[in-house]
Amino acid sequence: MRGRRVSRNPLGRRAEHRRGRAVLAGPAALALGLIVVPILALLARIDWSQLPRHLSAPGVAAALRLSALTATITVVVAIVLGTPLAWLLARSRHPATRWVRAVVTVPLVLPPVVGGVALLMAYGRRGVVGGVLFEAFGWQVPFTTVAVVLAEIFVAMPFYVVAVEGALRGVDERYDQVAATLGASPWRTLVRVALPMAWPGVAAGAALAWARALGEFGATITFAGNFSGTTQTAPLAVYTALESDPQAALALSVTMLGVCVGVLGALRGRWAR
Repeated sequence: MRGRRVSRNPLGRRAEHRRGRAVLAGPAALALGLIVVPILALLARIDWSQLPRHLSAPGVAAALRLSALTATITVVVAIVLGTPLAWLLARSRHPATRWVRAVVTVPLVLPPVVGGVALLMAYGRRGVVGGVLFEAFGWQVPFTTVAVVLAEIFVAMPFYVVAVEGALRGVDERYDQVAATLGASPWRTLVRVALPMAWPGVAAGAALAWARALGEFGATITFAGNFSGTTQTAPLAVYTALESDPQAALALSVTMLGVCVGVLGALRGRWAR
């Protein structure tokens, strides 16, 4: 046999495996360090004794409340509207489905600032939808809390749809067919049959969408602005505090880090079951 000879000695094979792992250990450690070092630096620089004081400051507390509120509204909208979309993407065999799926995933790769500009073109006073709302009712969407929710929906709903579509694809379509033969409508089949079986994926998608909405920055500051109490979410408050009160920015950053770690921990626990 040409090429490198493979050792038949078990001890020799184990030695080769150890050498292979040693070669991979260096790049793996570097990759891990690029992720871990900034997080450790963040935790090391904060004054933990002042953390409660910073988090209870009026502006910081308002930003945290607004972030939690808008992220929760975003997830509710994603569940109500995104679940039927995920179902259609998972079950439809129409040729246009792949194009719809591509459009849904565009916000995942689109620069957030570009998303904010797109939202302005859609919902601004001269936008496609916003112009009609302003002319007919005098409603102005940009630079309001509604704009924050719209920005978060734009960037977070794809996470939910993609996760739920994958979970629904894992549900055997024969269950749908059995439900249909028993007279169940497509909506009833989705709610009573498919979703309970795909529940772990639905919960994971909702958690990911909530975390993504909580951390949204670029589209929000472009479309909704940065007004305390109205549109200033926690990421925007971090950005503002960096100039005037770095410790407050660190406190907010650590809080958001803790929330994200909690979400990931919950997801890991669910996936491990």
